[in-house]
Amino acid sequence: MPTDTRRWAMLAASLCGAMATTCVVSGVAFLIPELHRSEGLSLTEASTLAAVPMVGLLLATIGWGMALDRFGERRILLLSLTLTVAATGSACLADALDASKVVLGAILLVAGITSAATNGAGGRIVVGWFPPERRGTAMGVRQMAQPLGIGVCALTMPVLAENLGVTAGLAVPFVVTIFATILVAAVIMDPPRETMADGSAITSPNPYRGSTFLPRVHGVSILLSIPQSMLWTFVPAWLIVQHEWSALTAGVLVTISQVLGAFGRIAAGRWSDSWGSRTKPIRLIAIGATASVGLLAFTDWLDSPTAALVMVVASVITVADNGLAFTAIAEFAGPQWSGRGLAIQNTGQYLWMAASTPVFGMAIGAFGYPAAFLLSAAAPAVAIGLVPADEERKAAVTAS
Repeated sequence: MPTDTRRWAMLAASLCGAMATTCVVSGVAFLIPELHRSEGLSLTEASTLAAVPMVGLLLATIGWGMALDRFGERRILLLSLTLTVAATGSACLADALDASKVVLGAILLVAGITSAATNGAGGRIVVGWFPPERRGTAMGVRQMAQPLGIGVCALTMPVLAENLGVTAGLAVPFVVTIFATILVAAVIMDPPRETMADGSAITSPNPYRGSTFLPRVHGVSILLSIPQSMLWTFVPAWLIVQHEWSALTAGVLVTISQVLGAFGRIAAGRWSDSWGSRTKPIRLIAIGATASVGLLAFTDWLDSPTAALVMVVASVITVADNGLAFTAIAEFAGPQWSGRGLAIQNTGQYLWMAASTPVFGMAIGAFGYPAAFLLSAAAPAVAIGLVPADEERKAAVTAS
């Protein structure tokens, strides 16, 4: 059995791997101004290029999840990250050699495909190496990857691109992925799999059959991700255009909200460990998200100066459920199905987030930000009644 130090080192490696994926998939968006200014792309063309890695991730996430269940996290993470190092390095080289943006886009699509394994990874490590009373906290740490990855990109890529060119900005995902690959190779071990007396692997039944627990968790998570995505996407424009903040001041506030949200995921995980439930805290978070985003709509409608503070609170609450849902899915699905379960979770969230973004854009254009905030508050309100009871998950954990 690994020591506590080794367990947390494996968790850190899984977190860094997921951070690398965030940098690959979300990082190009931070290069849009420089792509437009210095490389002659229209805003539409630059935005399309920035969206390409996400398309690759959506195409590949479930396939990588099946591979994780079949071959284990260590081998698949190393394969995924090594291929991503090659793809991100090729993107840097293509831009440095002034290759066409079609070529660069194709390489970024490949980078999104190769990086997609890390999003479903971590579940088996948390469930396999951490006891039940510590899993929520551990998964909360693992789920810090997205806000921390966005923070790394926000603080480095625009500055490097502005001063040294787009190639320098593209080097950030390349460097982060190299670091994650080294860390994964150094510390990650797959938890042992249960075997029969003859040494053959025990085959687990499909956890989606005979139970609505996983579909309900997926549905609740999708609903809770809608206000989360809305705030991430439109708050900078809300602050800068609507309220005439400087770009620097708005960026600092957004970064603060991301960091607080990252630590909020750990706090929610610790809360679930203490309470002995994953889904009861999710229900309370859904209530809190409904109230805080609704209050944001009201304070913005009043043009109150407190609206920015309410936004920070709403940003923290709306992301707090992510680690809890991941833990519940991994525990219920078991080691032979958790990769696919978490891959379905990620794919569903990303698809609905992508689909809801233009809807909120149209709502803002037609009715203003308060109406769009109020519309996004409706999603967690619906989620409150869909949160499943925790008894099924506890029964599955006991049986395993």
